[in-house]
Amino acid sequence: MKSFVSLCWLWTALAAGAEPVASSGNIRDIEPDLAIPDVTIGEPAAGKRVRAVTAGWQRTEASHVLYLPNDWRPGKSYPVLVEYPGNGGYQNELGDTSDGTPESCMLGFGLSGGNGFLWLSLPFVEVTADGSKRNCLQWWGDIDETKRYCTATVQSICERYGGDPSRVVLCGFSRGAIACNYLGLHDDKIAALWCGFFCHSHYDSDVNVSQPDFDPKAAVARLGRLGGRPQWISHEEEVSRVQGFIERSGVTGSFKFVEIPYPNHSSAWILRDNPERAQAREWLWNATKP
Repeated sequence: MKSFVSLCWLWTALAAGAEPVASSGNIRDIEPDLAIPDVTIGEPAAGKRVRAVTAGWQRTEASHVLYLPNDWRPGKSYPVLVEYPGNGGYQNELGDTSDGTPESCMLGFGLSGGNGFLWLSLPFVEVTADGSKRNCLQWWGDIDETKRYCTATVQSICERYGGDPSRVVLCGFSRGAIACNYLGLHDDKIAALWCGFFCHSHYDSDVNVSQPDFDPKAAVARLGRLGGRPQWISHEEEVSRVQGFIERSGVTGSFKFVEIPYPNHSSAWILRDNPERAQAREWLWNATKP
């Protein structure tokens, strides 16, 4: 069953008269050249991807996933990729799926190739009626709790594993792409964490869903906190709608718009050798130069 988000994107593109670029077919017909390490339990180490919990949340069900690169060494400094996942419960006829968990993130590994960057996959955190906290699989959960978990975790992994706080890039797919601005630029404190933003497949306010302050006017206000920092903005086959929104907003900055020539609503292209990934890695290198 097609998701509401995909149908909304298609309707908007058709209404605008957009002509998508020619598709090369299902991305899964192309063999990946990267395999993301399995998530394990234990102490972080070079080349390992582990599930962890930030101090202050140990008695909750909230957790994140941390990957230390193959070349990680204690005492050295590394840029950081912080990634949010898409909504859970998603699947389409192309075989694309999303379960909404930090474990499902792909962008950070594809961008880095497993080297040179700390990669942190974060949850959206919800607070249940009885006060317990857990990872939220659809949308934001409790926005304030999600922001607190984010800022505390980024600070912790920078202090413990050599993350350079001046070179932290916020990444996301679908819900996570929207979160780059919706959460990443939600207020001045959290906005100060990032040196750049990597948004794949959707953007703040570009889908019609009922969420707090989720409208073009509020999105422009958040975008005003960008402060000229670079943003990569990509989408399967067509990106002109988001480009038009930013141009109409009047906010100027360093925006890189890229159409991914596959119809898949997925980050799987980043695990394959293609020109778009090469562009993305060049963008990342420029965004995180010391």
